[in-house]
Amino acid sequence: MLVLSPKAFNERTSLVIGLPMTTAVSNEGNPFAIKFAGLKGMASYVLAHQPKSLDWCRRGARPHPWKQLPPHVFAESCETLNQIIAIGA
Repeated sequence: MLVLSPKAFNERTSLVIGLPMTTAVSNEGNPFAIKFAGLKGMASYVLAHQPKSLDWCRRGARPHPWKQLPPHVFAESCETLNQIIAIGA
């Protein structure tokens, strides 16, 4: 999951708000799936059309070993989500 919510919110509520990530090639033609090179160059996708919230404490979630995606992937994911929900419009 690409976490979008700030750390202070996550810690106070035990929730995170974010976008799921996958390596499913069925997302290749999806205009709302942001493609990037994952581990060993494997195609990975951030699904900007599927925002989710989850209780990270109950799930025992931990940061991914990557820690962060490349800044351009994060920016494109936020821009694509904004096309759907139009924050600030």
